[in-house]
Order: sequence, then C-alpha cells, then structure tokens
Amino acid sequence: MTVSFDIQHDELAHRFHTVVDGQHCQLVYSLGGPGGAVMSIDHTGVPAAVGGRGIAAALVQASFALARQRGWKVSPACSYAAVWAQRHADVADLLV
Repeated sequence: MTVSFDIQHDELAHRFHTVVDGQHCQLVYSLGGPGGAVMSIDHTGVPAAVGGRGIAAALVQASFALARQRGWKVSPACSYAAVWAQRHADVADLLV
C-alpha cells in the first residue's frame, strides 16, 4: 500500500512541506554551485508524533523529482536525505 501526502513546494522559501494530523513536516534546501544548479538538502523535519509513516521519504523524493525536472544536481547534506539517496539507485545520477 502506497501512502501519498499533499506535499507543497514553496519555491521562494526553498522548502517542501506538508501537514499530517496537524503536524507540520518540511524539507529545507538551498541552491548553489555553478549557475545555482546544485540543490543542497539541508534539513528534513518530521515531528515524532507522525514519524515512521514515510513522510520524510516522500519529502526527499519530491525534492529529487524537482531536481531532475530542473536539471539540477543534488547534495544531500541532511543525514536522512543521504541515506535515502544511497537506498535509491535511480537517483545516483543526480548526486554531486
């Protein structure tokens, strides 16, 4: 069973976010590198009250999808994002 979350992208704030059971969850990134074409995933935050549901994975997946769409590379500075990327060979070509 696949669970989906209503993940929103706030481009001006450089974050992806969703609300699950009243809890705010987010992934924060920054852009740098040549031409601003490297997305650094700086932080994923999911409150413990809603942890273990795949929310962080969905946020990271959304960020990699955007990077692929925009032609960016990704630097997973956040430890969760780094582990997620290691487990998903399909994004290896995006890693810096």
